[in-house]
Amino acid sequence: MTLVKRRDAAPVHEATHFYGTILLKNKGDIEVTQVTHFGTLKEGRSKTMVIWIENKGDIPQNLVSCKLAGWDKSKQFRFQMLDKDQMCPVVSFVSVPEKENSSDENINSLNSHTKNKTSQMSESSLVNNRGISPGDCTCKGENGEKDNILSRKQMTEPEPGGLVPPGGKTFIVVICDGKNPGRCKELLLLCFSDFLIGRYLEVNVISGEESLIAAREPFSWKKLKSSQALTSAKTTVVVTAQKRNSRRQLPSFLPQYPIPDRLRKCVEQKIDILTFQPLLAELLNMSNYKEKFSTLLWLEEIYAEMELKEYNMSGIILRRNGDLLVLEVPGLAEGRPSLYAGDKLILKTQEYNGHAIEYISYVTEIHEEDVTLKINPEFEQAYNFEPMDVEFTYNRTTSRRCHFALEHVIHLGVKVLFPEEIILQSPQVTGNWNHAQDTKSSGQSTSKKNRKTMTDQAEHGTEERRVGDKDLPVLAPFTAEMSDWVDEIQTPKARKMEFFNPVLNENQKLAVKRILSGDCRPLPYILFGPPGTGKTVTIIEAVLQVHFALPDSRILVCAPSNSAADLVCLRLHESKVLQPATMVRVNATCRFEEIVIDAVKPYCRDGEDIWKASRFRIIITTCSSSGLFYQIGVRVGHFTHVFVDEAGQASEPECLIPLGLMSDISGQIVLAGDPMQLGPVIKSRLAMAYGLNVSFLERLMSRPAYQRDENAFGACGAHNPLLVTKLVKNYRSHEALLMLPSRLFYHRELEVCADPTVVTSLLGWEKLPKKGFPLIFHGVRGSEAREGKSPSWFNPAEAVQVLRYCCLLAHSISSQVSASDIGVITPYRKQVEKIRILLRNVDLMDIKVGSVEEFQGQEYLVIIISTDPCFGALLEYSITNGVYMGCDLPPALQSLQNCGEGVADPSYPVVPESTGPEKHQEPS
Repeated sequence: MTLVKRRDAAPVHEATHFYGTILLKNKGDIEVTQVTHFGTLKEGRSKTMVIWIENKGDIPQNLVSCKLAGWDKSKQFRFQMLDKDQMCPVVSFVSVPEKENSSDENINSLNSHTKNKTSQMSESSLVNNRGISPGDCTCKGENGEKDNILSRKQMTEPEPGGLVPPGGKTFIVVICDGKNPGRCKELLLLCFSDFLIGRYLEVNVISGEESLIAAREPFSWKKLKSSQALTSAKTTVVVTAQKRNSRRQLPSFLPQYPIPDRLRKCVEQKIDILTFQPLLAELLNMSNYKEKFSTLLWLEEIYAEMELKEYNMSGIILRRNGDLLVLEVPGLAEGRPSLYAGDKLILKTQEYNGHAIEYISYVTEIHEEDVTLKINPEFEQAYNFEPMDVEFTYNRTTSRRCHFALEHVIHLGVKVLFPEEIILQSPQVTGNWNHAQDTKSSGQSTSKKNRKTMTDQAEHGTEERRVGDKDLPVLAPFTAEMSDWVDEIQTPKARKMEFFNPVLNENQKLAVKRILSGDCRPLPYILFGPPGTGKTVTIIEAVLQVHFALPDSRILVCAPSNSAADLVCLRLHESKVLQPATMVRVNATCRFEEIVIDAVKPYCRDGEDIWKASRFRIIITTCSSSGLFYQIGVRVGHFTHVFVDEAGQASEPECLIPLGLMSDISGQIVLAGDPMQLGPVIKSRLAMAYGLNVSFLERLMSRPAYQRDENAFGACGAHNPLLVTKLVKNYRSHEALLMLPSRLFYHRELEVCADPTVVTSLLGWEKLPKKGFPLIFHGVRGSEAREGKSPSWFNPAEAVQVLRYCCLLAHSISSQVSASDIGVITPYRKQVEKIRILLRNVDLMDIKVGSVEEFQGQEYLVIIISTDPCFGALLEYSITNGVYMGCDLPPALQSLQNCGEGVADPSYPVVPESTGPEKHQEPS
């Protein structure tokens, strides 16, 4: 979801800040306690604070009333008034003045209207009216023990204090009851006759469970000493290391494409980048295509190198593992820094007499945060646990392949890179489709089985399935009941233009037919697939149809990530219609076999030999690894069909790597993805500013030939059906969950086609704030922390809320959910670790906790997301539908509560989604 940009948001914020500053100032010679932070308070405990008010002027000031602004909806703050002649309670944040000037008259004045004021304010929403019996005379601190015996009355609002004479003092006692874990802020308003003085009441409530995941050691980050600090007389002796360990011996003729020194200087010294490459300011066209993208790639590389330097370490001790040495790299598990097998690291000894020895090492194995290194054999034997400095180096392989592809795709010309006119080609395949099959399948299109079948299981992922494997078959046409039909179509000759998957919907079938026909080749054909609409299922069908209908076809299927490529391979394997030695999965040299799912491993073995793999008719790999075929001299035009799945997630140069291997005359390009979802991950702000974050898919869809045109193509989904097919039937989500993204991104076109028995199974859960609406947005004002050497953040309050939500679901009486049907997603590795500790403590280890990448390819009955406050539109949607819970809202959104259907009872801790300020943003 994208953050909603409000009109005049900046002026409103500035005005609020301005008036807030004025409100907090002392006025009229009245001085009010400045320190009003309760500090840390355990959940279920209470703490008392005394706020002093002193008149340092010559004129009496009339304190009319004291009120709470009502920011804290859980009403954790309340007032307590002391009877006259009582001194200040011991729990005080200011020192008691030596001369007590609070007169009996003032105390009596505050107490004079207790009865009618209390009854009046009991209906107020500003504070929590919690009565205490008159006989309860104990003033309690956080530990709940008797701190001081005094007579007191609990009040929803202190009575008017009357006149505070010159030199006089009075005080207000505020009690904080820890109810909701996390940070809380309330506004106390002291209303005098002629002015208003405000004070923020703040507290950080922590739960008992947070002690289980508290920081174990202070955060410390070992960095390499600055090179400027080293003496100029220092010399480095470079010891030649073992050559890069590679299981493939491929020709390495990729040019280096070195970063120009002038460009590096511009970035480092913050000189206008246009002085180096003025073409960046121009619109992209054929004449500046290569130069512009080359510069953007270099900008991204420069940023990556600078970022890696931040992770350099100093004084590190290596561990031994047999004959090899192991380096612990904190943060590696979440890609900070990002390392792969084969990457180069530089180890330096500590400087001695102006000399240091530098060793070149290569990564041979990675396990969580442990990196096994291959170094010079003499060093490995002689190393005696001396401290070393570690420098990380940027692996330029993918970038060099992108540069190489930029040189080779020029032959594709404007027809592919800047398509405008459509020239129809003769169809690649002619024949009649089995309309009886179409009719039969369309008649079943709303059945429970077919709805399940069409779920796009795992846009990217692994073989794991949720919502019960027994309930959701992977692909209906390939289940046991259809095995006889599958046997009949094992050879192309037996096929009579039938679909392998007969339950495809009409849009999916149309896409397959268009791809098979290739009417507009070599213009790219776009399969626009919003989430859950069966995009991957359609790609699988298209690949199978091309393979069997065109015996001379050679198909390259690519995706930006290994998980997405594995999914395509898995689904083709599950089709059971491909002969042995037809398909191969080519992995990057650095990929470890252990992380590949078992069903895909046999196809990977044939991919070890790139020369052998190039002769297979269906090749599956990542966009970057398709560059391996350049290295063995595969000719341009070798592949007749190139499919790029999840094309919206690849940068344009990355997408060009596989496209450069296709013929510009007869080749067929298919780009499948969604420009509204996650785009390319680009870290350089300069590279983003000049367009590297725009995928090839997104750029094409902005061109006239591909643009949405309801007038011309209203009957065909608003896009030219020769070039674009948009899938709109969603087989995954409940209507309430689908409505918002459909409105925001898809012109309200998404249709609910999910199996109702699945998506409605939890609509009666007792903790849902709005029955029939399967969404909860829970705000948490937690505090972020780091520990040890790990750069990763975690939020204990959010982690505890996740735990409580999981317990509520797993132990629900009316709608109990199996632990294996619950998934918890959080982008931070340390947060993953902390949530797992809490779940282990309550015997809920079967709940999967991980990052977004770890959930690719899986579906769960319940998903809990613990993340940053980046869901502006979703938050608004939740508020207006009455399903927001938790902490008080940011001021900019509080007005929405009055417009919605009410806010849920915040006493139930459910889906944690922080909306508070001061959130630390972790890099991607």
